[in-house]
Amino acid sequence: MSKISSSQPSLETMRIAKMIARAGVCSRRDAERLIEAGRVVVNGKKLKSPALNVSESDEILVDDKPLPQKQPVRLWRYHKPRGRVTSHRDPQGRATVFDSLPDHLPRVISVGRLDYNTEGLMLLTTDGGLARHLELPSTGWRRRYRVRAFGQITQRELDELKKGITIEKVRYGAIEAVLERDGANSWINMSISEGKNREIRRVLEHLGLQVSRLIRLSYGPFQLNELTVGAVEEVKRRVLAEQLGKKLSDELALGPQPQLKKAPRVGAKSGGQSARKTARSSPRKQPRR
Repeated sequence: MSKISSSQPSLETMRIAKMIARAGVCSRRDAERLIEAGRVVVNGKKLKSPALNVSESDEILVDDKPLPQKQPVRLWRYHKPRGRVTSHRDPQGRATVFDSLPDHLPRVISVGRLDYNTEGLMLLTTDGGLARHLELPSTGWRRRYRVRAFGQITQRELDELKKGITIEKVRYGAIEAVLERDGANSWINMSISEGKNREIRRVLEHLGLQVSRLIRLSYGPFQLNELTVGAVEEVKRRVLAEQLGKKLSDELALGPQPQLKKAPRVGAKSGGQSARKTARSSPRKQPRR
């Protein structure tokens, strides 16, 4: 039986879905869906299962196109406006978050998703593996939101969410919620760690509230702050490495960039007092006046 992969032992191998994600095509989960749909070909053979290890020596096609050259791992903060879909393509023809990104950005994917009418902070990255890692609840990174909802509720009712809640057989973990302002329209600050589909909207609807505005303020250590609507700002490499920790930073090759030493300038004062004396004692031509 012939093998699909021609990977050599000396080359680093990884699962095909991870390789596709690392190339920035999509997330690992979406890559598995592409494979199941028969849209991925390895060394001339269409895949039926993601259970395959490959290396850079293998020829991999997605929708008949080779994988793009691997991009350096980068991360951006993006202020998503309302009325945009978090998808590269929308069957209904609605505007996507990727339609209005600056032309100078490389191909990026989102870390998680925000609903069509949800606004605020989104993280964008060139690396599908990083996106998947940051989406996992095991990272411990919480997402904070500010919510405007029609209806009345008490802080005591919101405090019950700290125990978690089950709605239609779906279990939601502990949610921190603080009533900022009550009235016909309540403003609530909420913090979650799982980020399940439409989690905040479903939980508040279960409590009798109708969400009219939902703004994500932060994702882990990264804040929306004063980033204007539609703006994109890259996270510095050093900051990203610090937040990810040494193990993951090393895996993603996020170590500090080597800096070339500058050649000493003629007449530099790096030699201290003796250098200054030497400079004064050395004969120099006086400039013409």
